[in-house]
Amino acid sequence: MKYKNASDVLPENLLKEVQKYAAGDTLYFPKDRERKKWGEASGSRAYFQERNAEIRTKYLEKMSIGHLADEYNLSVETIRKIVFK
Repeated sequence: MKYKNASDVLPENLLKEVQKYAAGDTLYFPKDRERKKWGEASGSRAYFQERNAEIRTKYLEKMSIGHLADEYNLSVETIRKIVFK
């Protein structure tokens, strides 16, 4: 993380106000946007949602949980969680 001098970034009136509360301290200002949920940036979230929808569809088409577990290389318990969610 690269640090910037507050006097180079903030207007003088704001700098003086911040100095009243945190003079000499190091502050972190988070970005002004909402964090992405897990897997949204990489596409993993969409991949697993599609896979799980596929598993539910196959289960509704009478494919057994054991067969689905073998096909997707998942445990029987994981398939149950996906199907009955």
